[in-house]
Order: sequence, then C-alpha cells, then structure tokens
Amino acid sequence: MFGYVRADTPYLYIKDETLYKAMYCGVCKGIAEVCGQSARIGLSYDVTFLSVILHNIAGQDVTIEKQHCLTHCIKARAMANVDEMTRQLAAFNTVLVYYKYTDDIIDGDRGRGKRLWFKEGFKRAKKKYPEIEQIVKRNLAEQEKAEKAKTDSVDRAADATANMLAEFSDYVLGEKKTPHTHNLFYTIGKWIYLIDALDDYDKDKNKGAYNPFLLAYKAGSRAALMSGKQAEEVKYVFHALFFDIRENLSHITFRFNRDLSDNILLRGLPAMTKKIMEGCGCRPKRDGAPKSISKA
Repeated sequence: MFGYVRADTPYLYIKDETLYKAMYCGVCKGIAEVCGQSARIGLSYDVTFLSVILHNIAGQDVTIEKQHCLTHCIKARAMANVDEMTRQLAAFNTVLVYYKYTDDIIDGDRGRGKRLWFKEGFKRAKKKYPEIEQIVKRNLAEQEKAEKAKTDSVDRAADATANMLAEFSDYVLGEKKTPHTHNLFYTIGKWIYLIDALDDYDKDKNKGAYNPFLLAYKAGSRAALMSGKQAEEVKYVFHALFFDIRENLSHITFRFNRDLSDNILLRGLPAMTKKIMEGCGCRPKRDGAPKSISKA
C-alpha cells in the first residue's frame, strides 16, 4: 500500500515542492529518532503526505531549517524539524512496513530478511506508541479476515484499510478531529487499498492470490477489465471516491497554505489512477520518492 500517494509534479508550485522535500526529510529524521536508523529505508511519500495534511489541519506549524544528515552530509538542505506529530507518523510508518513484511512471510513471499531491518524499530515504536500499533494490528487483522473470506465486494474489501487510516487520523488530530476529517482519511485509505489491488490485478491472478476486482469482475487481465463492458463500473468506483474527497475537503479548515494538499488529493490521486488503469506500470518503490521529487 506504499508509494501511490504522489503529487502531480507538472502542476506543483516550487514553494510546495520545497515544502514536500522538507517534510519528507522531517519524517525521515523522526523515524531515526523513534525507531532507529535502519527503519529509515521504509519511508514513503504516503506518510510524508500525511505529515503535510495533518500538520495543516491541526494548525501545527513546522520549523524548516537547512541541516545535514547521513544522506545529505556534504550539502545542507531544507528539513522540517521533528515534533510530536512527526514522531507519531514515524512510528506509524515503521509499524506498517513491519506488518507488511510479516504478511509477505505468511503468504510465502520473501520477507524475512527485509523484516529484520525493521524489527528493532517496530519494538521501539510499539513501546512508545502502543495505541498506534494497536490501530494497525487490529485493522490489518480485519483486513486478513475479509481476504480469507474471499470478499467479492470492493467496498467491503477496502473497509479495514480505510478504517485504519481514519482511526490513525483521529488519534493524531485529537480534539481537532471532525466527522469530515475522519471521512476524508477513510476515503484516502480506501483509495490506497483499491488502487493497489487494481495495480496488482495481473500478478494476483497469476499467483491465485486474493484480489477484490478479480473476484468481482473475473476479467482475464487488467487490460481486459479496463477495456471491457465492466470498465465503467471500475471507473465509477474511483470517481465516487474522488467526489467524497472533494466533498469532505470543502468542510475542513486548513490553517496554512493548502496548495500542496490540493495538488496531491485533487490532481495526484486521479493522475495515478489514470496511469494504472492504462497499464503504465506504476508500481512504486517502497523506500523511494518519485524521481522528480527526489532530485536535490
């Protein structure tokens, strides 16, 4: 579920690209502080986006300063300082990666060696933020139940992941949470699960693995699904999610500039959806940013 939430870089303002990079570095530093250096390799832009939008909604400004780190040891670059919300996001990121590799091991995929990089970080995150670990663990268990039951409803299949992101947002925002923030992050979580499932359609079919789109539509391939009579139904699923995102955004107060959040939610998510529907091979790297963002 990592790496799909990206900015639409051709329409990204320079100021927002600078902020995006700084927040990425901030979460990376937060991971090092809370979970240790090795856990930093699991950082994704999904969690960076969460840092951007949650800080904004909560009205918690960040201090950005030019600093050095292990990666940028020669030339200083703008980095967001670590605060308590960043630490919570760091823990969330590490717990998610650890459980993802645990799931890979259960499914018979290679994951034991990779999970070792996050074992100590997971323990530290669980000890410091047990509520976050429980949010992830509980909802991933519900996700597993839905998949073992071979749920053929894309809505029901995505419910657990959607709930996980909504519950995490409630935890982080505290008194600042509202029904609209809860629903916004629920919808984002649902999109992440479903776009991952659509991206994995052919791989899951070949492996005989669970995929809600495969069970619901039984097309021979993703290309056949998106060119056949069921394509409009699949497109409607995602258009409905985009409508919900826009509707909930209209009821949320942003304390700071919201251009970056709008770019990602209103342009980046639809652009990524279009690419995957067209079969552009958009599977992202777990620990890397898009090339247009990662260039320093």
